[in-house]
Amino acid sequence: MFLILQIGKMFKINDKGPALSRAEGFSLLEIVISVAIFSIILFAVVSIFLSMNNSNLKTTASREVSENVRMAIEKITYEIRSAKSIYTPTTTASQLSLETSKNLPGGETNTFIDFFLCGSAICFKKESQDPVAITSNSVQITNLTFSQILTGSKPSVQIDLTANSGSGVNYSSINIKSTASLRSY
Repeated sequence: MFLILQIGKMFKINDKGPALSRAEGFSLLEIVISVAIFSIILFAVVSIFLSMNNSNLKTTASREVSENVRMAIEKITYEIRSAKSIYTPTTTASQLSLETSKNLPGGETNTFIDFFLCGSAICFKKESQDPVAITSNSVQITNLTFSQILTGSKPSVQIDLTANSGSGVNYSSINIKSTASLRSY
């Protein structure tokens, strides 16, 4: 803008005779150039802002999926490690049933807990209680598979878990495999 005003001063009338005369104010060319420069700067700022916003949304979706999967795997492996045994009559590829002596109902020596897919969430159910979702509603669990593995005298359980969140550009997906062994078997 400064350069445009300096060029405009060169075309003023001087003492040596008539030269180009210039009226006070801004010419149409100066206004058009100023608007063009302002538009380019505004476009760049808006593009950077939108790019940062999209990046933030994608990072948030990724972090949410990772945190939900991490917490679910931690809960499942904790319960596997402290279980007495795998209750095979109700254990399937999509449900894990464990016999445990933790948090017993009154007068009992053993109780059972289950992990399974309910809708698009992982649910944890204690015997005679309603299931509780251990993943958030914004994360969809698309695969939950339990495989029993015998290694020596202690059984282990391999967990295969796939989860996703978001849609379109903000889509994030994660697939985790983890194995946990019963310690009190």
